[in-house]
Amino acid sequence: MATLSDIGVAAAINILSACIFLIAFAILRIQPVNDRVYFPKWYLKGLRSSPLHSGTIVNKFVNLDFRAYLKFLNWMPAALQMPEPELIDHAGLDSAVYLRIYLIGLKIFVPIAFIAFSVMVPVNWTNRTLELSNLTYSDLDKLSISNIPLGSQRFWTHLVMAYIFTFWTCYVLKREYAIIASMRLHFLASERRRPDQFTVLVRNVPPDPDESVSELVEHFFMVNHQDHYLTNQVVYNANKLTALVNEKKKKQNWLDYYQLKYTRNLSKRPTSKTGFLGLFGKTVDAIDYYTSEIEKLSKEISDERTNIIGSSKSIMPAAFVSFRTRWGAAVCAQTQQARNPTLWLTEWAPEPRDVYWDNLAIPYVSLSIRRLIVAVAFFFLTFFFMIPIAFVQSLANIEGIEKALPFLKSLIEAKAVKSFIQGFLPGIALKIFLIFLPSILMLMSKFEGFSSISALERRSATRYYIFQFVNVFLGSIITGTAFQQLNNFMHQSANEIPKTVGVSIPMKATFFITYIMVDGWAGVAGEILRLKPLIFFHLKNFFLVKTEKDREEAMDPGSLGFNTGEPQIQLYFLLGLVYAVVSPILLPFIIVFFGLAYVVYRHQIINVYNQEYESAAAFWPDVHGRIITALIVSQLLLMGLLSTKGASHSTPLLITLPVLTIWFHLFCKGRYEPAFIRYPLQEAVMKDTLERTREPNFNLKEYLQDAYIHPVFKGEEDIESDAASEDGKLEPSLVPTKRQSRFNTPLPSKRSGSSPPLLSDFDANTRV
Repeated sequence: MATLSDIGVAAAINILSACIFLIAFAILRIQPVNDRVYFPKWYLKGLRSSPLHSGTIVNKFVNLDFRAYLKFLNWMPAALQMPEPELIDHAGLDSAVYLRIYLIGLKIFVPIAFIAFSVMVPVNWTNRTLELSNLTYSDLDKLSISNIPLGSQRFWTHLVMAYIFTFWTCYVLKREYAIIASMRLHFLASERRRPDQFTVLVRNVPPDPDESVSELVEHFFMVNHQDHYLTNQVVYNANKLTALVNEKKKKQNWLDYYQLKYTRNLSKRPTSKTGFLGLFGKTVDAIDYYTSEIEKLSKEISDERTNIIGSSKSIMPAAFVSFRTRWGAAVCAQTQQARNPTLWLTEWAPEPRDVYWDNLAIPYVSLSIRRLIVAVAFFFLTFFFMIPIAFVQSLANIEGIEKALPFLKSLIEAKAVKSFIQGFLPGIALKIFLIFLPSILMLMSKFEGFSSISALERRSATRYYIFQFVNVFLGSIITGTAFQQLNNFMHQSANEIPKTVGVSIPMKATFFITYIMVDGWAGVAGEILRLKPLIFFHLKNFFLVKTEKDREEAMDPGSLGFNTGEPQIQLYFLLGLVYAVVSPILLPFIIVFFGLAYVVYRHQIINVYNQEYESAAAFWPDVHGRIITALIVSQLLLMGLLSTKGASHSTPLLITLPVLTIWFHLFCKGRYEPAFIRYPLQEAVMKDTLERTREPNFNLKEYLQDAYIHPVFKGEEDIESDAASEDGKLEPSLVPTKRQSRFNTPLPSKRSGSSPPLLSDFDANTRV
């Protein structure tokens, strides 16, 4: 039988691990040699200078100020000092709202835990149901609903608590939804000018034999948005060119490495092998070899650029269309453009750094096929993963296996070994199984064809949450119950099995407690240590860095990782809401996680992470929806659990809860979600008017002209020399249309001029 001491050993191991990580971080962060690892964001902003430039040689690498070691934990209050408005200016709204998810966890679960321990724990504890049964249980299970006898009137307490917890959770969610929607609108209204505020992405442009895509797009929008259209940039299929450019960067890195190696020892030219990773093949002079490889790649890059520019096959039926005003862009992005709803599809353009360029080259008609393939693949990935989950659960329930397989008893009977296996191994094993999952899900999202990094991360986060719900939560309960009560299943009638499962579900709290400690406590503490970026930075700094620019590139600030972090948080919401009524002992462990994670990630956002994009908290409706899902799941599971406990007289009253929760979700969706999917025209007009008043002579066309040109067409060293001559070729000059249609402009294109013709300039017979 598992005891409190087993959980104590698990808690001791994980608390010790977390403390070691936190103390190691507190010491490493104050060493000058690690300054760029733990404060990269300030270097990228140009607000921090390296401490290695001053002082003695020892002082450059080791902090000799002993007073700093006495204050090694001052990073915690420092992380909490920055006000939220300043945090938004510093790190963006996405980061600030992401932190609020942890605060919501505290706002929901701290009051719930207080009520649960004041009312429900005494109600559960003062029974002897488990003691008088032949079930496998732990001492902690006596605090759960499993310890209440069948048909007891005490189940009314759990029913009332379910209503209280639901109403409190909904109150917190509504208040937060209103606050975050207001924050988003204020952020968009006060944000400085960005290209995506004036630009929409147009896809599925219909083919035309007489006009190029650029001509067709311009003629269409000059007619249908004649007062607001400004310019367009067609989308090129530059995936092959991107691969060549990336390959050249890799070769250049190797060349830099060997040149640096040669400068340190001029008496010996470095050599390399031409095979895989330089380990096989012919031995050659490394500098000469990589120099010649880079020259070949430069020629291939130049040829490929020429092919892209000169071939109509490289132009995709899509374009970024920019407007004179935010109002014009908002109208276009939020309306249907043509009679056929499958043509001229418009959506808000991602900000330039958020664009996932590889997927823009995917034909629109293939996207639905890709999504079907990914859906099938995800289904099989999710359900076949049940096999390793079952294995993990077999580790978590040693007593159950001992009863069914007594010959293993002598091997695992030692108290220390048993406590370690039960308290630590299941959680860490499950964590290891999940390491590669986010990368697999992100590959699926990329194959699916989303056009922005933020959309890729949101879709990947959704799948990660579904996967964890099915495997980590439901899988752990189902397979864990089977292993834990294996002996009972073998010796009881089939009619009794549902009751055994119903009693055992609350008893899985002990496994989830160990998982929270491993993944939540030790995992968060390990995040702030940044061991991998620390090691890689010093390796790069020693072997590859030659200049200050190289040193900045060696920094790896990372980002929030919404696709992995947010679904993990949602798992804790799910566990907390499900077990709040069933087994409240889980709640303190979840509260510790939310509190520790809030401090740690606030520090990381302020000092480390450099967010790749800014979506103005567009992910919040997903967060809200997943918490609502967790709430409904908790209600349904409680309903099913009470039905196995002889509480049929109180169970029907729980049916109202899911109905009220769904109504609440629909209310929030209708009241607040439009702020996250549409841009109010009133706000657009106000911002346009204010901007015209402040900067009446601003050249918006010049500002937007090159904002959405593929990155491989600009900024590369091998193309700088001919960039000026090729700019005109990137956007072919337009000619008068060769046919008469409602898309035509009556005059030659003026896209390269100052402005398109106004409606009043059109001849009467050309108006539509």
